[in-house]
Amino acid sequence: MTADHRGIGLTSQRARDRLIRELREMGIGSREVLHAMRTVPRHLFVDEALAGRAYENKALPIGYGQTISQPYIVARMTEALFVSGAMDKILEIGAGTGYQSAVLAQFARSVHSIERIGALAARLRERLAALHYRTVRVKHGDGRIGWQDHAPYDAILIAAAVDSVPPALLEQLAIGGRIVAPVGESGSQWLVLVTRYPEHFEEKPLEEVRFVPLITGLG
Repeated sequence: MTADHRGIGLTSQRARDRLIRELREMGIGSREVLHAMRTVPRHLFVDEALAGRAYENKALPIGYGQTISQPYIVARMTEALFVSGAMDKILEIGAGTGYQSAVLAQFARSVHSIERIGALAARLRERLAALHYRTVRVKHGDGRIGWQDHAPYDAILIAAAVDSVPPALLEQLAIGGRIVAPVGESGSQWLVLVTRYPEHFEEKPLEEVRFVPLITGLG
């Protein structure tokens, strides 16, 4: 790993270790998820001016009215998917800068990430290529439609709030697969885990959260 990947100063391993202790205290128990959170270089997924804050447990702006999610939320959503079993293919809705994509790449053979804002999608492709995340594919598209070409998926992560999980995404989930998503309107959102069984879907609430809404169409 290069010096740039390790980071210096506030992006050092010491700063990452402090974050991991905080995540553990907040209830993240998976050693695999904590290892991914420690090793994925979050400072390389934010603007250079914010690199010194990369390992704070806070959401940070990434432009276009979007944010990179709080590390706890990234870990919580990843753990909710991972602890239920192994994953081959993951669909990610709302890729942003690709930090969540990089974390998910530690747990699956392939990650298919959709970003509706064209400039962010283009930047994401360049960043992932530069960092050698070769198992992540990026599409500029409408997350509500999903990515049928690579379905079914073992897991789907939705990084924006929906009133209910879009039907297209439910259809693209494999039997036994899981979806983690924030569901509800602003001020009353719950992170939920949806599991697909042969004859029905089961929804389990996890905790209250706050996300921007999932917007239809392209930006």
